[in-house]
Amino acid sequence: MVQAYILIQTEVGKAAAVAAAIGGLAGVAQSEDVTGPYDVIVRLEADSMDELGRLVVEGIQGVDGITRTLTCPVVHL
Repeated sequence: MVQAYILIQTEVGKAAAVAAAIGGLAGVAQSEDVTGPYDVIVRLEADSMDELGRLVVEGIQGVDGITRTLTCPVVHL
């Protein structure tokens, strides 16, 4: 299993709605609206990097109100 944190910037006033919408998507372990340079942080889980990429591109990036995402894969050193 692979995991990643997805850092999301949203349109003004859309963070709570985006976090709620993403929370119901497949593979999403946690979705929180936060303050700072990003508006929402999501922990995503998938069976492979390819699947994780599909979840980001086809699922998360399709949510209305998102302006930018940054994917940070979890590594075990």
